[in-house]
Amino acid sequence: MGWTLRTVILLGLLTGLLMAIGGIIGGTAGMLIALIIAGFMNFMSYWFSDKIVLTMYGAREIPYEEAPWLHQMVEELARRANMPKPKIYLVPMEQPNAFATGRGPGHAAVAVTRGILEILEPEELKGVLAHELAHIKNRDVLVATIAATIAGAIGFLANMAQWALFFGAMGRDEEEEGGNGLAELLASIVMIIIVPIIATLIQLAVSRAREYMADETGAKICGCPVALARALKKIEEYVMQVPENVNPGTAHLFIENPLKGGGIMELLSTHPSTEKRIQRLCELARKMGQECI
Repeated sequence: MGWTLRTVILLGLLTGLLMAIGGIIGGTAGMLIALIIAGFMNFMSYWFSDKIVLTMYGAREIPYEEAPWLHQMVEELARRANMPKPKIYLVPMEQPNAFATGRGPGHAAVAVTRGILEILEPEELKGVLAHELAHIKNRDVLVATIAATIAGAIGFLANMAQWALFFGAMGRDEEEEGGNGLAELLASIVMIIIVPIIATLIQLAVSRAREYMADETGAKICGCPVALARALKKIEEYVMQVPENVNPGTAHLFIENPLKGGGIMELLSTHPSTEKRIQRLCELARKMGQECI
């Protein structure tokens, strides 16, 4: 199954979940109110995403004169990807990492940390930059915003149900309570707790699908899946050794999860495991007649 189709299916599941819980809790009106509130909050984040994230991490734009080789590298990759060259920023972080932000190819930025410029070979860095350009080309910031909006609306509805349940229980007579009342109460509690968790898991699955897609698209842009695979392996090793104070809400933007976890935590991660990403890149490399790492 293609990653685009998988994303559509996951977003469809999120939408179905929103409609179901909206119909149960607040009806059509409640669902629309939740969607409008979540949509407004996430739209603002989407529209100003580049400024918000870059400011958060103290990034500064790199002038051409400071690193002409880096600008030339990004320009070449942008030409291959048939998209405008994004602005390039430096993040003062020792942890090697990179991210792309902005609402589309015409309003985008690529940010690299100081650490990543120190540890990667030119071909490996090219693979990382191609991955970030792929996120811009595939409009992943927009996709992530849509997923966050729907998941946020579901969370808002669950909060509404929580307060309604609380005040309903406060105003209910003990004599009115029966077997059906207890069953409804338990069902409501389960829905309030479980449904937002399911929505979050689907949202994270969307993020992981887009990472796989960016790996594939980026590898084709730079023409060397092996270089990107080597870069991911290096970055993961350093991320484990060099922790950074990163806002969890922005972890999905980075090429490697800066808040690395393992085992069961992969299900709760914004990124697939690096091992699986490398395996897929190796498969792509073999199809292109290249030897893998």
